Amino acid sequence: MAELNLQNTEEKMHKTVDGLQQELATIRTGRAAPSLIEHIRVDYAGVPTPLNQLASISAPEANLLVIQPWDKGSSQNIVKAILASDLGLNPVSSGNIIRINIPPLSEERRQELIRVVRKRVEERKIAIRNLRREAMDELKELEKNKDLSQDEHKRASDQLQKLTDSFTAEAEQIGQDKEAELMRV
Repeated sequence: MAELNLQNTEEKMHKTVDGLQQELATIRTGRAAPSLIEHIRVDYAGVPTPLNQLASISAPEANLLVIQPWDKGSSQNIVKAILASDLGLNPVSSGNIIRINIPPLSEERRQELIRVVRKRVEERKIAIRNLRREAMDELKELEKNKDLSQDEHKRASDQLQKLTDSFTAEAEQIGQDKEAELMRV
């Protein structure tokens, strides 16, 4: 029972860290990359839809993103969604194609993005600690119901703490790597 609990918790923590990595990939570093905007949700026929399901996104130059909507009628909604995102991008629509010029990052914008990175890392660390708390509650319940001995409970709790520490450290490292990437000019 304790092993299953630990495995489930480890999977959830792994997904949390993977999600952080994907989320931080969307924070721009001054270079155009389709991953920067493909996650943006666009209101399409009343349904929030990821941008990469509505259009092809390419980066023909290091500082330019080009979006070609498959449905020409969705152009305005795509522009609105990009403007509403916290990326600070200004799309220019010319009928069938939407262009986004990626300006070089100013020092002020770099600091702002670093604050965003730190906030997201902290949110994920909190999520990891919440997963630990839930698993600990389950372990206490198992011990209370006599499905787990005190020794097994102690061992499982120690393993759970080690798991939590390793995933928290991994999330912290991902954040530090992204900060270093943002500070490169």
